[in-house]
Formats: sequence, structure tokens, C-alpha cells
Amino acid sequence: MAKNLVIVESPAKAKTIKKYLGKDYEVVASNGHVRDLPKSQLGIDIDNNFEPKYITIRGKGDILSMLRKEVKKADKVYLATDPDREGEAISYHLAIALKLENKNYKRITFNEITKTAVKNSIKNAREIDMNLVDAQQARRVLDRMVGYLISPLLWAKVKRGLSAGRVQSVALKMICDRENEINAFIPEEYWSLEAKLKRPSDKKSILFKYSGELKNEAETNKVIADTKDSSYIVSEVKTGERVKKAPLPFTTSTLQQEASSKLGFAPAKTMRIAQQLYEGVELGKRGLVALITYLRTDSIRISEDADKAAREFVQTKYGEQYVSTEERDGNKGKRIQDAHEAIRPTDVSIEPSIIKDTLSKEQFKLYQLIYNRFIASRMQSAVYTTYSVTATNNGHKFKSSTSEIKFDGFLSCYNLDEEKESNKSKLQNISKDDEFNSEELIPKQHFTQPPSHYTEALLIRSLEEQGIGRPSTYAPTITTLTARRYIVKENKNLFVTDLGDAVNSIMEKAFSVIIDKSFTANLESLFDTIEEGVIDWKVVIANFYPDLDEAVKNAEEVLENIEIADEESDEICDVCGRKMVIKYGPHGKFLACPGFPECKNTKPYFEKIGVDCPKCGKEIVVRKTKKGRRYYGCINIPDCDFMSWSLPTNEKCPECGSYMVDKGSKLLCSNDSCGFVKDKPKD
Repeated sequence: MAKNLVIVESPAKAKTIKKYLGKDYEVVASNGHVRDLPKSQLGIDIDNNFEPKYITIRGKGDILSMLRKEVKKADKVYLATDPDREGEAISYHLAIALKLENKNYKRITFNEITKTAVKNSIKNAREIDMNLVDAQQARRVLDRMVGYLISPLLWAKVKRGLSAGRVQSVALKMICDRENEINAFIPEEYWSLEAKLKRPSDKKSILFKYSGELKNEAETNKVIADTKDSSYIVSEVKTGERVKKAPLPFTTSTLQQEASSKLGFAPAKTMRIAQQLYEGVELGKRGLVALITYLRTDSIRISEDADKAAREFVQTKYGEQYVSTEERDGNKGKRIQDAHEAIRPTDVSIEPSIIKDTLSKEQFKLYQLIYNRFIASRMQSAVYTTYSVTATNNGHKFKSSTSEIKFDGFLSCYNLDEEKESNKSKLQNISKDDEFNSEELIPKQHFTQPPSHYTEALLIRSLEEQGIGRPSTYAPTITTLTARRYIVKENKNLFVTDLGDAVNSIMEKAFSVIIDKSFTANLESLFDTIEEGVIDWKVVIANFYPDLDEAVKNAEEVLENIEIADEESDEICDVCGRKMVIKYGPHGKFLACPGFPECKNTKPYFEKIGVDCPKCGKEIVVRKTKKGRRYYGCINIPDCDFMSWSLPTNEKCPECGSYMVDKGSKLLCSNDSCGFVKDKPKD
């Protein structure tokens, strides 16, 4: 019988830890939280100093029963939930739910699931840190108050099923504000002028750009007239160096940003895959191995052992000259939760290429990104040689600049921008007073562009820069905004819907303080001071609640009801002939007749992809299997049985006539025996 019981959150984590602890330890999983505030009510006793009313989460009875049996068998219990505020809160609730007060129990934490880290954590077992628990309770109670007091107001004024949230509503406001900026933007005209210049002895011309400001065509034509009959004399030649510093190792937010922009992963997907890499992945003969350190962090700190191992790896693989000699701390002047390290590989000897065949494609991509970023952070900066030449004609200056890599440094390991060493610069052999003649002048009209739409990566970066939320909140915030139909994503850009605009309008009118960025960022600082034991968490709640309560009461009286028009479809009601509209039910979208209640006709809603069925000619739509896997099928099912796991196109294979499928940058014949492939058009 095991004398020691270790309780973690997930079965995968339990399995990984078990292999390091041996027969004297039993490792079991709680499957996350076991106690929480009730869903059916506010769950906070306002009149009793804001005491939260925790209950056992529905469906957790069997798990708790199993855990209690294991606790009875054990001499000592270790609570090994994640090393952050939420993990501390889960341990606290486990201690209460399992009645451990009369039991020999301790809290252990580790930043990585390795044999050394797990065994060291047991040696350094401690009591539950109630400051961490209280910081999490303060966040949970505040978020519950905002959600449960404001959401019913949205139901009454707009429609049921809506929600407000402390961080969610601020993020929505940021997206709405950006949309308003874009809509209000007025383009301004400007011009550029390029000159193809060549010396009499040169075979090829060099492109120079006019260095002045050109507001319109008239100004541009004047420069052309002033220079067209004269030669260009080199007035200045400069050679210098530019240094590109190695990147810092990943934090949660920078990982989400980079995975979004470089790999096309949504933040929620990035966190899901990173969780798998953290908890442990089967690596063939190696068995179950945790590949990365804890994934929720805003620190860039690296342990001495990991730093030393990375530098030794760089020296062996790339050479001494590639090893960084610089100590960098990007967190200076910034308040962070520094309980654990940056996100890094647990073992630098496990290179991505070695384990590629044992990982899923997505796991490999993310692990490679994390691994290479960490190794690069321990490498020297890249150095470029820069060249700049200015040629003058009749008082008008034209400039040509270029650079080439002198020392690739970290780019040899982490070069997602695919910067390559250029050919020897054509500017190297130019001297002052050299004379050039013009081969061609190229004027171009331009217009200033509006601010770019938020992408998921850009929104996360903006939230982090302004201190809104915490790394662990970014992915679920964007997921909630999308699920509520407040925003939609198209080609990576985030757009506000009419519903999102309406909700944001209510929040701005009635709850301007709640969605104030400075106010929300200040709350995050208050959570930090609770964690440090400086402020009692209920004092923060007591100061916050009266203003929220007053704002809700005022809003109930002054806000008018807002009606959101249903989106009209091109589907005709086969009962009364009206155009059907898209409605939202508990299971998603469906089509309904706008003539309700006279006409109660409804139909399933299918997302069309603009492709004709190769079998019957009707439309292809997005469908899902019973388990939720996405595929493409004919709208005429069951009369037509066409289906495809890959995105079909209207293009036919020139070899065999089968339909082609979209494979990212390629189009591939759907006929396995054909195998024809071609590049997808650039548009």
C-alpha cells in the first residue's frame, strides 16, 4: 500500500509524475476544480462581508469519493496542483473538500515535470499559501459580481444569452474603438518618387528613393522637371553596423502572439497544445516525457542550470562565438508573477528533429517554436553591415540603403522571418562625387492607410502592454467574445458584430468605470498586493461593490431596450415564402421563418463554402460528425453521400478530372491514385 498520496489536476500529469516517484507514491487526478461558486445564483453573501458560498461542482461527486478513499489509505498527502494562484486555490479547495485538516498534508509545486523537479518539490513541501488563494478568490468574486449583476441587465435590454465580464468587456471596447477609428479614417494623398540611376561604367542600375516629402502630383512633377536633364552627384556615403538582439524566451502572452502570427494557431489552441507538452507526451522508447516548463507565466527568468545547459548546447552545436555573453532581464520596472520561469524546454538535448515522428504535427510545430526561441535567447545578436548612399541633383536628394548579414548569430537557430545573407551590396563600390545618370523616374501616388484591425496576436499584445488581465485570461477572453457573437474572425482580423456594438454601447453608457482600461489594470495591481499580503482581499471587494451596485440600479432605470435585427439568409421558407433569418439557439445557429408565430417553420443552418458538389451539383457545406470532427459534405445528404475531410474546391484536376482540394499553399487532386499537385494562386 502506498504511504504517500499525490493529487494533481489532470490524469496525463498524474501519469508523468508517477513514473518519477515509485511504488511508495500513489498519484491521482482531481480533474481541475472540485469546488466553485454556484451557477444558479450570485453565490456571494453581500451582507456577510462578501463571504463566497462554495459548493461541490456538479459531476465531481464520484471523483471526490475516490479521492477520499485514497486519502484514508495514505499516511501523507501532497497537493501538487499548478504553481500559480489558480493552482493554489484548487489545492485549498481540495484540502477543505477532503477534510485534510486532521491529516498530514503539504503543498508542493514544480515549474517542470522532471524527476529532479518533482523530487525537489517533495523535499521543499510547504503549507498552502493563503495570500495566493485570496488573490485568486478576489479575482473570482469580482468577476462573478460583474458577470452576474450586469449580464441580467443585458438580457433585459438586448436579448437573453449575453454576458459581460471584467476583462472581456474591456477587450470588446478596445476592438470597438479600433473599428470606430477605422470607420472615421480619412485617407490623405502623398507621392513617392524613385529613380533608377546608373554610372556610365555600370551594367545594372541602382534604385534610389527621393528623401523629401511629396504631398501631391504637382510637387512630384516639379522634382521631375528639376532633375530630368541633370546628372546626380554622390554627396554622402555611409557604412555602419546594425545589431539585432536575440529574442527573450517566451512568456504566455508572447507565445500566444508568436504562435498566432507564425503558425496560425488561435490562442486557445496554443494553450491546449502547450498544456499537452507540459503534462507529458509519449515519446516511443523514452516513454512519457514532459517537454516544456509551466505554460502560464509572465516572467522571462531562467534557472541557472537551464541557462548553463543551453549555453553549452550552443557552444557544441554552433561554436563559441555564438554563445551570448549578455545577461538580459526584460522584466525590469514591470510587476510580474515571478514564481516560475519563462516557457522553455525541460531538456535541451531533446531536439525537435529527434522526436518529430512521435509528436503530432501541431505538437511538433509548437515545441520547435518554444525550443528554438529558448536556444536563440542564449545566443549572440545578429550583426548587419549597413550601406547608405545619397545622390544630389539640383538640390534634390535621393537615397539608397541596403544591409547584409555580417554575423548571423541567433538567426542561425531562430529565423522565422527567413532573413538571408544578401549578395554583396552594389553600394559598396560607390565613392563620394561619383556621377550617376537617370535611366528612369518612377512617380507613384499613395494614400495613407487606416489603423489595422486587431488580430488575436495584436489584441493579446495590447492587453498585456496595458496591464489588462493576466496571461492565462487572454485565450478564454477571445474565445468568449467569439462564442457570444460579439466579434467574428475573418482572415485573422477581428471584426465587431452588431450585437457586440450594442453590448459595448450599453457598457459605455452605464458602466464606463468597469470598462476603463486604467481601472481594470489597477485591479490587477491590487490582486498582486493581495498576493503579497499587503491588503485583505475583502477590502478590495468592499471598495468595488458599492459603485457597481449603484451603476446597475441606474442602468435599469435609464437604459432603453436595444433590438438586434436577425441576419437574413438567402433560404426561402417552404411554408410561407418569406426569406428565412439566422437565429441562435442553445446548440448554435438555425434558420427560422421571420413570420413567427404565424409561421413556425425552422430548418438547420449550414455554413456554405461556395463550392458545388462534384456528385450532384448542389452546394457543399461544413458539417460535423457526432464527435464534433469537422468535414465537408453535400447539403443534399442523405440523397447525396459526398464528403471530404479536406476543403474541396471548384477546380478540376487537369490529369484525371477529379475535384481538387485546398492544402494551404497547394491544390491537390482528391484522387489518391492520381497525385497531381499545383501551387495555389497567390490571391
